[in-house]
Amino acid sequence: MDKAPYLIAEMGVNFYDTAKALGITPLDAAKLYIDKAAEAGVDCAKFQSYKAGTIVSKNSPAYWDLTKEPTRSQYELFLKHDGFGEKEYRELCNHTHAKGLDFTSTPFDYASADYLEDMVDFYKISSSDISNLPFIRHIARKGKKVVLSVGASYMSEVDEAVRALREEGCKDIVLLHCVLSYPTLPEDANLRVITTLKEAYPELTVGFSDHVAPDSGMLTLAAAYMLGAKVIEKHFTLDKTLPGNDHYHAGDPDDFRKAIEAFRWIDTVLGSPEKTVLPCEEIPRREARRSLVLTRNVKQGELIAAADLMAKRPGTGIPPRFADIVAGRKAQRDLEEDTVLTWDMV
Repeated sequence: MDKAPYLIAEMGVNFYDTAKALGITPLDAAKLYIDKAAEAGVDCAKFQSYKAGTIVSKNSPAYWDLTKEPTRSQYELFLKHDGFGEKEYRELCNHTHAKGLDFTSTPFDYASADYLEDMVDFYKISSSDISNLPFIRHIARKGKKVVLSVGASYMSEVDEAVRALREEGCKDIVLLHCVLSYPTLPEDANLRVITTLKEAYPELTVGFSDHVAPDSGMLTLAAAYMLGAKVIEKHFTLDKTLPGNDHYHAGDPDDFRKAIEAFRWIDTVLGSPEKTVLPCEEIPRREARRSLVLTRNVKQGELIAAADLMAKRPGTGIPPRFADIVAGRKAQRDLEEDTVLTWDMV
């Protein structure tokens, strides 16, 4: 995660819907997602590893936009997307690494956390598990970097989770500001929380996990980067019009490319913090600054009075700050009105 921002494409389970739409297997669709993410320039392909029976009780109600995803039970929804196990994720891991991307998958149970250990380049913990401290401790003991989303939580809960990670020896922690709402309305994004987290945990890396629907300029992600998000995660899809729980707030490859262009543009315009004169400013600095200029004709040997001086452009002569020194000196030769004075003239 040396590059900033480090961009994570959250595949989630969107590829299941793409597989159905294209008439291909979910595994082939998942690989297609990885291929397109690599082409778009992201840094990491992220999946989700769970089984419906271990993540949710059968009576858990939906908490998403039912007009976009009509499934009314969490169990029913997860059951549609829990077909992968260790074998499939290992194949996806190998494919991802072959494409030059990092690989991770959010585990939602102990079995997944265990079999993913030698696959993932870092562990990602969902906002939904921020209060699941025994599970957080289990992951921390693996000795890998942990990226933790902190959506729908109070700072006290973030503190507890960070403390649990540290107590189990996890030293490399990334906190992602997140709003646990699908989709997140722009007015609910609260990106200033990024600053809050940076101030509260100056020793940790802070980023943003985004659920705001893409806009034409990917401004939400650009704003997050401007506020100091070093890691940015967003759901990824190949078709934002597909029905399903995550497509409507996900970004497609073009959205991710736009975001990367915005990050690079921001890097360009932010430039260096050093206050100095840039090469592009040297000529304007000389021509737009002022020098002492005579307001009348002055003969050789004549005293120059303060009233004979005015500060005018260009800045190639004696700077105005020396007016008191020039006043009272003699002209070394005949000088015409509007002459830009230099030191050899007085």
